[in-house]
Amino acid sequence: MADEATRRVVSEIPVLKTNAGPRDRELWVQRLKEEYQSLIRYVENNKNADNDWFRLESNKEGTRWFGKCWYIHDLLKYEFDIEFDIPITYPTTAPEIAVPELDGKTAKMYRGGKICLTDHFKPLWARNVPKFGLAHLMALGLGPWLAVEIPDLIQKGVIQHKEKCSQ
Repeated sequence: MADEATRRVVSEIPVLKTNAGPRDRELWVQRLKEEYQSLIRYVENNKNADNDWFRLESNKEGTRWFGKCWYIHDLLKYEFDIEFDIPITYPTTAPEIAVPELDGKTAKMYRGGKICLTDHFKPLWARNVPKFGLAHLMALGLGPWLAVEIPDLIQKGVIQHKEKCSQ
C-alpha cells in the first residue's frame, strides 16, 4: 500500500459499512452519514497533525462534491479548486477527482482535469469496497497525486505561485 506514515494516517480513518450508492435511496442516506463522519475524523486528525490540506462540501443529495485543496512548496501555498461526482455504481466505482485549472498541464491527468488514479489507487479501492470512502479517496488518491505532481509542475515552471505571477 504505502509507507508507514500513510498506513498510520489511513488506519485512523473510520471505515464505512453501508454498501450503497445514490440509487439506493434510504441506504444512500446512511452511507452519506458514514462518509461525513469519516471525512470529519480525517480532517480533525489532519488539523491535529498540522497537515490541513483540503476542504470539501457537497450538494444536498451528496452526489456532487467540490472544494479546495492546497499544497505547500518552499513555504508558498498553492491552492486549487477540486470537484467530483459520485458515480452511479459507487462505492464499487471510485469517484474521479478533477482539478480543472491543471487540465492539460501534466500527463497524469485526463481530459477535463481528472487526475490519473488508474494504476495505483483504483486496484486498492476495488479491494476495499465498501470500506473505503471519500476520506480514503483524499488520503490515498488526491494527496499522493498532489505530492508528486505539484512540485514537478512548479519545478518545470508549468505553474507559478499567484504572488509571483502578480509581480
